Amino acid sequence: MTELAHHPQQHEDALPLGPQSLVWRYFGDNRMYLIGPRPAVLQNMLAELGQGVLDHSVFFADTAARVKRSLPPIFMTVYGSDDDNPGRQVRDFHTDIKGTMPSQDGKSARYHALDPETYFWAHATFVEQVLYFADTFVKRLSREEKEQIYLESKTWYRRYGVSDRVMPADYDGFEQYWNKMIDEIVVAHPTAKYGVGYVTKGYPCPKGVPAPVWRVASLVFNPVAAFLTTGGMPPRTRELLGLPWSERQEKRYQRFAALWRSRPVNWLWDHLPMRLRYNKFAQAGYARAQAAG
Repeated sequence: MTELAHHPQQHEDALPLGPQSLVWRYFGDNRMYLIGPRPAVLQNMLAELGQGVLDHSVFFADTAARVKRSLPPIFMTVYGSDDDNPGRQVRDFHTDIKGTMPSQDGKSARYHALDPETYFWAHATFVEQVLYFADTFVKRLSREEKEQIYLESKTWYRRYGVSDRVMPADYDGFEQYWNKMIDEIVVAHPTAKYGVGYVTKGYPCPKGVPAPVWRVASLVFNPVAAFLTTGGMPPRTRELLGLPWSERQEKRYQRFAALWRSRPVNWLWDHLPMRLRYNKFAQAGYARAQAAG
């Protein structure tokens, strides 16, 4: 049973999005590529969400096309204004994503992408993406900064117009929710396993890239992609998905992350032109806010 909600634009229990927000600061940062496909893989490890993608998406036929179609409106929901963002359109894209879960015990169960538990999990992986990315590759976040990011994310979520009854009240609640999902709920759904298959098999030649060129480029791309993807996953999910990882690799990953967090690297990054530091959606958001004064 789906629940849609219509909320006022700003709630007292949340913080606003905008140029002063930490969500804006980090979500459109181009260093986000360093975490690999973490949010997408984790989304598909919720059985209901993974099944929806399996049944309804072009994910398997053309993974790149699904990414290009899905991410822009989510970025525009964040970097849009309270009164002008595609949040409800994003919600409505999911209206017909429903079906029946594979039976495990002879009993059938229905799923719907707009069930609050399912929809919030998808959102939660993006919120945690911001937290994980910033804390791992930019700077160690204080508890207050984590709380701020979470309270800003409540404004973000309400832009979708989906029931917020499952949304934790504060960062402590979100942390408990997240740990329970990772430790007890997520599974190795076939959609998630497919999404990280290249870690062991190598990435297929992208469309438009000549095969001889890819044979050379893949010698560098595949191990780097495997390193970022596997290193960026929570330990239990690595085990569930059968992703190879060693203590030695973990130490390398932590050294790699510490290098990115270092003061010289951050100084260099902060002095690059904005068009290099942020994606086009974030740039448009900051430009609009600056023009508005």
